[in-house]
Amino acid sequence: MGDLIMVANESELIGLYFTEGEHLPVSRKAWTLDPRHPVLKKAAKELQEYFAGKRTTFTFPPSAYGTDFQKRVWEEIAKIPFGETITYSELAKRAGKPKAIRAAGTATGRNPLSIMVPCHRVLGKHGAIGGYGGGLPRKRHLLKLENVKI
Repeated sequence: MGDLIMVANESELIGLYFTEGEHLPVSRKAWTLDPRHPVLKKAAKELQEYFAGKRTTFTFPPSAYGTDFQKRVWEEIAKIPFGETITYSELAKRAGKPKAIRAAGTATGRNPLSIMVPCHRVLGKHGAIGGYGGGLPRKRHLLKLENVKI
């Protein structure tokens, strides 16, 4: 899967990014490394369990840092069950803007908690794989890990 960067404030996980991802924040130069941070330790443990096939849900809520529409999209993505997928069209409907399919796709791509808010479970029309900020090979890998047929 490659390297991940986890970002937390004092009490919450606010970012989980692939190091070569499309939307890695530029503010990362101001971040400090703290492998003992309790939020980061908990997130790392949950990710290890997920990749080992022992976890199907995460305890970290969608990020509160985004527009109202982005937050609604991320909340709806977080509700997609393990091993299931929906389309961008369905996501737009669930987020309350059925005609805003492209905007739902853009918000999906800006999801700051990759994997934990499972944007890899959102597919294009007729089950097309669509895009993924971490790259399509990673999206395919995550879907395969969840036994999703694509």
